[in-house]
Amino acid sequence: MRHYRGRFAPTPSGPLHFGSLVAAVASYLDARHHQGDWFVRIDDLDQPRQKPGSVESILATLEALGFEWDDEIQYQSRRTERYQALLDELSNRQLVYPCSCSRKEIAAEAKAGVDGLVYPGTCRSGMREGATQFSFRIITDESVIQFNDRIQGTYTQQLDRDIGDFVLKRADGLFAYQLAIVADDHDQKINSIVRGRDLLVSTPRQIYLQQLLAMETPDYAHVPLVMDDNGNKLSKSDAAHPVDTKRPLETLNLTLDFLGQAAVEADTIDSFWQQATRNWLIEQVPK
Repeated sequence: MRHYRGRFAPTPSGPLHFGSLVAAVASYLDARHHQGDWFVRIDDLDQPRQKPGSVESILATLEALGFEWDDEIQYQSRRTERYQALLDELSNRQLVYPCSCSRKEIAAEAKAGVDGLVYPGTCRSGMREGATQFSFRIITDESVIQFNDRIQGTYTQQLDRDIGDFVLKRADGLFAYQLAIVADDHDQKINSIVRGRDLLVSTPRQIYLQQLLAMETPDYAHVPLVMDDNGNKLSKSDAAHPVDTKRPLETLNLTLDFLGQAAVEADTIDSFWQQATRNWLIEQVPK
């Protein structure tokens, strides 16, 4: 049986909030329940979204709540050469093309898909003359991507119909999440991913890239999202309240309740994690 390797990969756009903590707790408990490794990776590619001090704040919160990660923390911002090498590989196989379309131009021609507008393929046959700034897109086809999510069940997409050719490197020079996350998970030998349900819709794109690059596809489990009073996903960009570390046991038990797990009666954080790990049942996590 393969050794479980999981991870938590927050974006440093603000302090850790309850929604992110839910994902951290679920991924941590699932890894430790299976006697596996659990890694922390900082998804800091998108520099404009970052806020100073966020990395330190996130790590301090995790430590205050008793999380113990394996190995050194990895930072996406230090791995751009790896992402470029993969982009070059796909480009050499004629699977990638430059695209100069603006959002306005795409909106004028595109239809709605499952995650925004479906790119209509305008630049597949070449960019408009004189274009000076462009992104790079991967060619999609009619193949169906289907996988079994451990929480959400069977999920299916036909990428060319539901998503369209998607961006691997943005016009501003930043690498897209889809390419970076596939490279990171492969290089860290991550084989079990537990994360928020908002990322379910992007998983087929990652599986598609894994298949093209001959990479193993991990197991996936997408936990429910914490919503605000208006029914929107709790987010750092909306100034969600930072996690309260002054009452760690109460805070951690709130995450267990949200994840459909039994509450833990413990006097110490170590005791909490021991009991919660032993009791963890991913089958009880709601959709």
